[in-house]
Amino acid sequence: MKLLKEFTIPFVGLKIGKHHFEYKIEKAFFEHFEYEDFNDVSINVNLELEKKATLLELHFKISGWVNVDCDLTNEPYNQTIENEFDLVVNFGDEYNDEHIDILIVPHGTYEINIQQYIYELIILAVPIKRVHPGIEDGTLDSEILERLEALSPKLKDKIEKEEDIDPRWNTLKKLLTDK
Repeated sequence: MKLLKEFTIPFVGLKIGKHHFEYKIEKAFFEHFEYEDFNDVSINVNLELEKKATLLELHFKISGWVNVDCDLTNEPYNQTIENEFDLVVNFGDEYNDEHIDILIVPHGTYEINIQQYIYELIILAVPIKRVHPGIEDGTLDSEILERLEALSPKLKDKIEKEEDIDPRWNTLKKLLTDK
């Protein structure tokens, strides 16, 4: 995968202290990763990089929305997302990214690329089950929802089946409640 230049931070020229970076993420960013689950994207990334004498501390904060398809109705909707992540960049003998929040880069490294961290932070902020907000509050009028409701089992059928139970079982059920 080719690294995108705008997400490469040359930290060697920065003074010790805090530095702020802002990025606007759109659909083209995910096309670079060949990720096609989003219809549209509008996310702001605020990065605070604190340079210290022996390490770097990065604090990512994202907010915005992604347009995804509902898992139940396949209707597109905007899912708001927010997420935060802290990363410590330390210097060592060789590159090591085995830990989630610690990155070790070789001595002499003068820049760091953060595109993979932004990508993962956004993907992990999207809920696993994507349900259109109109379904939860009942305002979505969809042909698929009407069809699902028509095919769903009715509550009356369950009540009728319970009434057909042999009455001797009802007296046994009373023994459970008498305790």
